[in-house]
Amino acid sequence: MKAVMIQGTGSHVGKSVTVAAICRILYQDGYRVCPFKSQNMALNSFVTATGGEMGRAQVMQAEACGLQPEVFMNPVLIKPVKDTAAQVIFMGRVVGNMSAGQYDNYKQEFMPRIKQIIGDISSRFDYLVIEGAGSPAEINLLKNDIVNMATAQAADAPVILVADIDKGGVFASFYGTVKIMPAKWQKYFKGLLINKFRGDKKLLDPGIKWIVEKLKLPMVGTIPFFTNILLDEEDSVNLEKQQIKNSSRNARFRVAIIYLPHISNFTDFNFLDTEQDIEVSYIKTRKQLKETSPHLIILPGSKSTISDLEYLKECGLAGDITQAYRKGASVIGICGGYQMLGSTISDPYGVETKAGSIGGLGLLDIETDFLPEKYTSQVQFKLNADALGTEGFSEYFTGYEIHMGTTRVKGLANPFYVKTESMDKREGCIKVNREKGNMVMGTYIHGLFDNHRLRNCLLEYLAGLAKVNLNLEFNQESSQVFKQKQYDKLADLFRGNMDMETFYKILNAGL
Repeated sequence: MKAVMIQGTGSHVGKSVTVAAICRILYQDGYRVCPFKSQNMALNSFVTATGGEMGRAQVMQAEACGLQPEVFMNPVLIKPVKDTAAQVIFMGRVVGNMSAGQYDNYKQEFMPRIKQIIGDISSRFDYLVIEGAGSPAEINLLKNDIVNMATAQAADAPVILVADIDKGGVFASFYGTVKIMPAKWQKYFKGLLINKFRGDKKLLDPGIKWIVEKLKLPMVGTIPFFTNILLDEEDSVNLEKQQIKNSSRNARFRVAIIYLPHISNFTDFNFLDTEQDIEVSYIKTRKQLKETSPHLIILPGSKSTISDLEYLKECGLAGDITQAYRKGASVIGICGGYQMLGSTISDPYGVETKAGSIGGLGLLDIETDFLPEKYTSQVQFKLNADALGTEGFSEYFTGYEIHMGTTRVKGLANPFYVKTESMDKREGCIKVNREKGNMVMGTYIHGLFDNHRLRNCLLEYLAGLAKVNLNLEFNQESSQVFKQKQYDKLADLFRGNMDMETFYKILNAGL
């Protein structure tokens, strides 16, 4: 097995996308290729077929390789619950909550298993494409590093260093990152790659010549800035870009997604962005919600549900959401957002906070209790025939659940889906008010909008209640077909802007 590692001069420089592109290129060239990131910090996660939890970036990269995602591709997942503490997940299962200091002292215990996993991969694949985290030049973390140079050493992987020119200071970033590293690690750097370039590449020539001479490293490529390839994002930093793009649409149906401080699994809404008649806005303020005047408000998942619910109440958005519903906007809550829609959330075991309870928005007659054990599972389900007027619509859909709580539906709320493993187990909750032309709905299932048939069914029903005519014929592809086309577009973009001979020379020469 040959390996290559993509490290960055900082966070959000394009490491995940670069790994996905290289994975796809190698897959197109006929090789067995596998992605890997030993430690990932992200609130966007996925549940595998075996019920394990892993980072979204490695899911995307696995799909680019033509593989089913497996937790060994991302053995350590860190999900922040507040600024100084996080939930630590190893091989898909929760280890526990740790402070930053506790984890820094603990994480070396994972390294022997990480080395074993890399060894196991070597017997199954031709190439391993590894993603680093943040910057390797974070010298305060070098001693206990398990994700950058320690992984490169374990895999004997040459490193290509990526920098984001859109942030400025690209040549200083390259030079500083390499030169700040101890000499024993500098030898791992074998190439440089500039990402997110806008303009005339000839203007870069003097800088490229200088940095190549100074560092004695080849420039592997200069990748242009792009917005026309839809990929799953792992970090919410790129939601601002999507907001700007969507706000320019003259759309018929407006969707407002509440931008929670601990928003998670916002990839649930990627495929709403592929519908031409839908405008998606991420809302942070009361003013934005008022100006958007949405037909549909979505409360997304949250890693800190109680904290985010308190935030909504303190900033006034909780009252505005309730008022918008009373005036005719529909509301959908997913996972943590579903829990917020109920009457109470109780935390008797102190999972998120000190033991206690908090009142919800009161839009659904449900109660939630947090439990010590996290539930993670892929699910199959079909719509309850009475829920959305879908008699005869018997297609089965897939999604996944990740949550710490259990929710009891009270009163006369109508469950809107049925899980296939237990056909009498009706879950989720929906309440329709035809006089107002709206509804409120909650579910634990992530991925509702990924399937075009289910997406169209939900959107057409909501638009019908609001008396809005929609044209939903733009994207009728399955999510997997759509994604595979995006990976091919990504590979084409990188091939056309990389020195492929130099890249393969680095890949095959190793260290």
